[in-house]
Amino acid sequence: MSISTTIKSIQDIMRKDVGVDGDAQRIGQLVWMFFLKIYDDKESEYELLDDHYRSPIPESLRWRNWAADAEGITGDDLLDFVNNQLFPTLKNLQPAPHDQRGFVIRSVFEDAYNYMKSGHLMRQVINKIVGGVDFNKAQDRHLFGDLYEQILRDLQNAGNAGEYYTPRPVTQFIVDRINPQLGEKILDPACGTGGFLTCAIEHVRKHQVRTVEDEQRLQQSIYGVEKKPLPHLLCTTNMILHGLDVPTNVRHDNTLARPLRDYGPKDRVDVIVTNPPFGGMEEDGIENNFPANFRTRETADLFLVLIMHLLKDGGRAAVVLPDGTLFGEGIKTRIKEQLLESCKLHTVVRLPNGVFAPYTGIKTNLLFFTKGSPTQDVWFYEHPYPPGVKNYNKTKPMRIEEFDAEKAWWNDRVENEHAWKVSADDIKARNYNRVLSAMLREIPALAWYLGRPVTTVRKAYQCQRLYLQPPR
Repeated sequence: MSISTTIKSIQDIMRKDVGVDGDAQRIGQLVWMFFLKIYDDKESEYELLDDHYRSPIPESLRWRNWAADAEGITGDDLLDFVNNQLFPTLKNLQPAPHDQRGFVIRSVFEDAYNYMKSGHLMRQVINKIVGGVDFNKAQDRHLFGDLYEQILRDLQNAGNAGEYYTPRPVTQFIVDRINPQLGEKILDPACGTGGFLTCAIEHVRKHQVRTVEDEQRLQQSIYGVEKKPLPHLLCTTNMILHGLDVPTNVRHDNTLARPLRDYGPKDRVDVIVTNPPFGGMEEDGIENNFPANFRTRETADLFLVLIMHLLKDGGRAAVVLPDGTLFGEGIKTRIKEQLLESCKLHTVVRLPNGVFAPYTGIKTNLLFFTKGSPTQDVWFYEHPYPPGVKNYNKTKPMRIEEFDAEKAWWNDRVENEHAWKVSADDIKARNYNRVLSAMLREIPALAWYLGRPVTTVRKAYQCQRLYLQPPR
């Protein structure tokens, strides 16, 4: 049976269980089981390489000793074992101080839950997992990696849980443009399910890792923080699938909960790639961790302030942000002023509607900037729908090939119907807001109304020649 067929049959079994309600719970249930299976297969590898290896998981709780036997415990006995032995023990695991793997396991299960109410259905699911994939086989591991990406895409459709997943073409394009290097410290301060981090791992590994020592440097340079338990579980599993044996630098925490002044030089990083949650508000008091002139409860705005602070001089960032950040007034204006004065904001890629649907229909932007010198000019690139597409959906998602035009334009920039340049002085003169609103919101519609090329209308706006009349 193929791995995709195995996953589908598992999901069909879970739908019969009254305790599993909706896609988010089904995915959470599936992933903690896969985590234990993946970890057990990794432990078999560790044992072959190290005669002295000792598992941080108590012997009776290791996957091989309670799950691997298809005729093993089931029904109420299995349910009692999982609820009253497995979960309580792993949630409260007390590893030795040097046992980093033990700390990873405990962090994964601290907020994980068993939703299934039928031990018989749980046994059916476990048996499918046991016989469906061997993570020590390279082919199986590769196929499951692709399938895991599909599981994460499914999360995008699971109500509010969609905020934790960024479509693969977006993460891949961003990492490709940022081009992280071996030895650079790479951070996602709101890492969700780990899409940016896994893309960064693949990118560095493909282009620069040549030795065992290189691989060790790479693994030590990946950092992530995620506030919510489900995406943290998904992210940790994702890291292990992508070869990070001990992803201790992927923490279950809230980066905004630490006062900004407490982040010192040792916390600075070379690269930040992230899609912070937007449209939401932080809990009361979080804003007090930031300077008075930047205090807000809007999550995306706080993350932008944090990102500017965490970058080293010369450090590079790419951030997904909503229109509200570009067009907002008040505190948002002060944040934009800080961004343009402390960083070189060189590129804003405007994504079309639907990229993050159905989680949100808000129009989003990819901001690329480097810390250490002020902005002189900002290039805007309006990413179009591909021919024949009016909106993205499950059957017509965004594809990485759509970014080929941006890649071809990136190093040899000229204005065209999709790309234009605005000076920082012009942005400042219009209070860091109105020129962006005019350039990004009004021009395409006005160009259509006037029957003029978009580039012509943009230049007219830049020169404040707003007297163009519709053609007769």
